[in-house]
Amino acid sequence: MEYGLVNSFLPLGQWTLWKFIGQNWAMMSIIITVLATIAICCLVLGRYIRIMLNIMKDTPPPMAMGPLDFERIEGQIVRFHSFDGTSLRGMFLFTTQPRKGMIVFCHEFTSNMYSCARYCRSLLESGYDIFSFDFRGHGESSCGDNYQPRQWVSDHDIDDAFGAIAFVEDYLESHSLPVELGIFGISRGAAAAIFASLRNPAIKAIVTDGLFSTDITLEALMKRWAYIFAKVKFVYENHPPAFWQFLRWLLFIFVHRKFRCYYPSVRKVLPRMLPRPIFMIHGQRDSYIPEEQAQYLYARAPEPKSLWIVPGAKHNQGVVVAPEEYAKKTVGFFDHYLSGIIASTESPVKKMAQGA
Repeated sequence: MEYGLVNSFLPLGQWTLWKFIGQNWAMMSIIITVLATIAICCLVLGRYIRIMLNIMKDTPPPMAMGPLDFERIEGQIVRFHSFDGTSLRGMFLFTTQPRKGMIVFCHEFTSNMYSCARYCRSLLESGYDIFSFDFRGHGESSCGDNYQPRQWVSDHDIDDAFGAIAFVEDYLESHSLPVELGIFGISRGAAAAIFASLRNPAIKAIVTDGLFSTDITLEALMKRWAYIFAKVKFVYENHPPAFWQFLRWLLFIFVHRKFRCYYPSVRKVLPRMLPRPIFMIHGQRDSYIPEEQAQYLYARAPEPKSLWIVPGAKHNQGVVVAPEEYAKKTVGFFDHYLSGIIASTESPVKKMAQGA
């Protein structure tokens, strides 16, 4: 009687569904559990992604303004083009000493081409010509309508560095000078210098200060700020490494769609670089890019290489904390590997590493 009443009140389709669920309750429990787990994971990942996008968009680095603790040097102003056609401004500084070579300088975020005086004055005084330029959206270089420069090096910034190197190569050829360059990059500019030098044999020596890889830095920021959106401490503390790697991969998919550009990985390209000397400088008290990240990138770089951790220095502050040693090391490095005037059988890079 009860069966007949239930059957009479339920439409045929609903009765068939409930009958199926009753007969396959174990399988349905598994399906519901899986769907619930996926939904919860999507909600958690979505919250992580939203906050990390805001961090990428709005969080300034420690030096959100160009450094002003140097005396500006005026040079010969030029205009040239990035690899994608964007109009950029550059400047040649010509040494008054016997010429040793040409160095391309890549400035830090929110600075401009004149900051080369902060880091390269000793190089200019010792005999090197310097070519410095404004990245797009900085100084008097143009910037596309759909692009906003951020502290993370993008494919557009790399195009700017490519354009600067090509422009200097043309200059050297037109003046019958050897097409051999050094490159010196600061922070984000250091990352752009690495990418632009990847397979360019004209770059004979590389100096970086405050180099970082966007993916590693963002992963560290994710972990640092996770307590804001991880309500349960146990859950946050027990995320496996694969979770952070997946989140990082997912974040860059959303970043490309939202910001209309790519943020490539220095970590990935360092091992693929043409072997050439690289000298990395990093502040021991850098709270933005921890020392262990610098050590990690150094381990991935090809030989010959050296890393100088400047005691007591914050981000990009080695030149302020130890100006004489900074000048001595950078000039000595380029002297050996660019101009070749140091006649020594032992690499000065190794000497610098021992004295750091």
